[in-house]
Amino acid sequence: MYLGLDLGTSSVKAVVINADGQPLAQATAPVSVSRPKPGWSEHDPADWVSATDRVMSALAQDHGQLMGAVEAVGLSGQMHSATVMDASDRVLRPCMLWNDGRAQAECALLERLAPDLRTLTGNQAMAGFTAPKLLWMREHEPDLFRQVATVLLPKDYLRWHLSGEKASDMSDSAGTLWLDVGHRAWSPVLLDACGMSVSQMPRLVEGTEVSATLRADLAAKWGLRSGIPIAGGGGDNAAGAVGMGVVTPGTAFVSLGTSGVVFAVSDGFRPDPGKGLHAFCHALPDTWHQMTVVLSAAACVDWAARLVGFDDAGAFTTAADTAIPERCPIFLPYLTGERTPHSDSAARGVFFGLDPETGPAEIAYSVLEGVSFGLVDGVDVMRGAGTDPESFTVIGGGARSSVWGRIIAAAMARPMIYRSLGEVGPALGAARLAQIAATGSDPAMVATPPKEESRIEPDAAMTDRLAPRLERFRGLYTALKPSFDAAYG
Repeated sequence: MYLGLDLGTSSVKAVVINADGQPLAQATAPVSVSRPKPGWSEHDPADWVSATDRVMSALAQDHGQLMGAVEAVGLSGQMHSATVMDASDRVLRPCMLWNDGRAQAECALLERLAPDLRTLTGNQAMAGFTAPKLLWMREHEPDLFRQVATVLLPKDYLRWHLSGEKASDMSDSAGTLWLDVGHRAWSPVLLDACGMSVSQMPRLVEGTEVSATLRADLAAKWGLRSGIPIAGGGGDNAAGAVGMGVVTPGTAFVSLGTSGVVFAVSDGFRPDPGKGLHAFCHALPDTWHQMTVVLSAAACVDWAARLVGFDDAGAFTTAADTAIPERCPIFLPYLTGERTPHSDSAARGVFFGLDPETGPAEIAYSVLEGVSFGLVDGVDVMRGAGTDPESFTVIGGGARSSVWGRIIAAAMARPMIYRSLGEVGPALGAARLAQIAATGSDPAMVATPPKEESRIEPDAAMTDRLAPRLERFRGLYTALKPSFDAAYG
């Protein structure tokens, strides 16, 4: 048995799989996001520890025999977030998350301080990344900044709690803007630009390597064997890719989680950061990927469902199927700013074209369509960089909506493939990485695609109907950008 832990934005999830990759037990515990100011987004790392204890204790209580057979643990987690600790390993402040936009001004500063940033990292500086957050601390919280001895990403803080070891894998570290992504090593030049050094960084490992061993007291508490290994693991999207078998060049997925992600494995390090295309290390050795991000995807659905009185997001998305698209508003899904292609933390959500006939169904359709158009913007950037996948596996909570899948397939003009285990998410990939680390297995033999259960082919007539709405969607952002900047920049 192998156990995967995924530290997400809204929950910690654990899954136990067998050697064939089949989940046998799962548990989830929520974590709360704090938004103390507009554009800010934070977690208390103590909540991660508490939520992890709840899911592991639940598994120990309900599946004690399985837990006793676990041979390794793998980790995945939200990327880019900054957990800062002092020399006594005390957390200095709440963790600034990936969708925290306060460091927009520091992005321009970082690009000036590190002219080779895009070449080394394969990315442009964006407010969500880790490095601008530390520059923000240096400017706005100088007393705390001077105390920073270690910076850890969320899953790596969890690793430290589980083992006492400070380590990080390549895929997650590639999202800090401190990694030389092509060479898979910390860059002293990029760290120096932020007033930092390699000594403040965790030790680097590949996602398939053993990074640490589980503390004896926690093993005993949760019914696990003493001293079992903890794999390097991966950032949530890279781990999700391992779970879905997206590990060879040309394979790709669309993730419909809190954020929306288009992820494609590339044939080497292929940066093209001009329009917000990310080039990161994969969680497997000598492998890289490209990625685009819509900051608010299922987050938009959950927000809008509450707005119009739906207790269930699934019923809300189903209601969209009764709307007539041409009568629906255009929705800009930028609730917390946007990353690809705009890199604009000042952008905000907009409904355009509301009228007296607009009801919950029209709102539902508009939201699904708007997020889909945001994903299309990312795919177009990816295509411009020479990566054009023939199909996309769909993962994340939003994969449960076939209505949404039809809109995305038509908007992208590509098939959407639904596989078994897609709902398990990055925790499945983390468990697979644990299996590889513990057994030394060939990653290609473990990270295989789960069974295809269905697919949605693009409807050509719908693609044609969506085309003018997509152009209007894009024109609205262009027209409103000066207002976004004036109000929220």
